[in-house]
Amino acid sequence: MRLDKYLKVCRIIKRRTVSKDIISFGQVLLNNKKAKPSSEVKVNDYITLTLGSREITIQVLSLNEKIKKEEAITLYKIIEEKEIKSPIEA
Repeated sequence: MRLDKYLKVCRIIKRRTVSKDIISFGQVLLNNKKAKPSSEVKVNDYITLTLGSREITIQVLSLNEKIKKEEAITLYKIIEEKEIKSPIEA
């Protein structure tokens, strides 16, 4: 499954176009490498997202294209979530 679609399906990001933009700006790493929206996601891959002042690392547990909103959390496991200080605050 494409990375931009996966982020939308698992409801980490609400819209696929927003997902594409975030990935294109370099705010998403796939297995610690800069990713493209079309990068293929596989089970057990690690995705690191930088969203504002937060950095979230998740592990892909499942790849389902159709899933209910309540079950979306079962597609991934949060490995690490941390606050990032901006260079101005440091």
